[in-house]
Amino acid sequence: MKQVTETSPNDLQLKAADTSAQASSILRCFTLEDENYCLGLGFVDQVPTGAQLQEVVSPPAVRADGEVGVEQDIPTGDLTPAAFVAERAAMPKSARVATELDEMRAAWDGRAKARDLRLLAEPRSPSAAPTANGKEEGTDDGAGPGGPAEGAAGTPTATATTTATPAPTAAPTVTPTRTAPTQGTPTPVTPSVVPVVAPGSAYIMKGFQTSQDKGYWCGPATFQSIDWADDNQKDTQASWAKDLGATTSGTAISAMVKQTNLKTAWPKSAGTYIVQNVSGWNSKTFMTVHEKHLGVYKAPVIEHVQLLKRYFPYLAFNHSGHYQVGRGYDRAKNTIAIFEVFNERRFNSRGNVTDGPKNIPASALLNATLANSFKNIGL
Repeated sequence: MKQVTETSPNDLQLKAADTSAQASSILRCFTLEDENYCLGLGFVDQVPTGAQLQEVVSPPAVRADGEVGVEQDIPTGDLTPAAFVAERAAMPKSARVATELDEMRAAWDGRAKARDLRLLAEPRSPSAAPTANGKEEGTDDGAGPGGPAEGAAGTPTATATTTATPAPTAAPTVTPTRTAPTQGTPTPVTPSVVPVVAPGSAYIMKGFQTSQDKGYWCGPATFQSIDWADDNQKDTQASWAKDLGATTSGTAISAMVKQTNLKTAWPKSAGTYIVQNVSGWNSKTFMTVHEKHLGVYKAPVIEHVQLLKRYFPYLAFNHSGHYQVGRGYDRAKNTIAIFEVFNERRFNSRGNVTDGPKNIPASALLNATLANSFKNIGL
């Protein structure tokens, strides 16, 4: 808490800073025991360099080389890293520090899960291309092309200070508090370390699919589904948009994770939800993590992808960063089941009907996650 407060830049520093300097100041990284956590980005294997942070806040590629006839359509509602930095930078320092400390408390509570995920990913080697896609419960396929994800797992550093250290300022007197939950705050638990074998396939949340009411409400729609399946009470997307702080620019994944911890009982089975970077994972690790979370903990995953036709061929167009509900898998088919909350036809008369249950090859879903500038998920 002392490090977060002392390294938070003051308002004048942020106003005078360019985009790159703002990113370094806002997306600061800290060591939580053996794990690295970066504000806004989540747990990372390796602390990003300044050049890597600049790449993070740059617009992602929306079209593959040689891709013809696939235009970019409307944004669907995740908050881009650049917009996240701009929103945090526009906050008064007292409010910004309160938000940062709130985020860091959740990260501290979830550090054991982050460690388990890092240890799971480290020994893995790149996996082969995906197998053919299958269907679940008679739904449309969500199969997409794409080979194994690029990148190798990194080894985290262990430093006692933050990576980014803007000029320290006096600690504010504000004492941040969590927002009171509507249904009571569940007591988070660390998942059991006793090995439990996940079944060959598992699907949860049947019947709790939703479709976003506005083009930029994939966050509220995804959260509506996750919460509805938790307490069987379907609160409105408008109410969740308010709790999530969603704007026309979208919803932050840190807000999605925070509200999952505050407003649902999923942490009772899955432990504290965290924001986890997956840039060092391959599709085998990605699939294994989903098997454990969905098959053993029986808790949903907050998928955070770039909604592109090459990974989700049920689309007619490419779209922006996006949230989906991870809700099942089939190991034999190497597919992950999702609830797609975006109905393309609703917002574009030339679009396809795209919302509902889908099954995606694990490598395609991982590559869609890596295509998003954040490269992270919530679980």
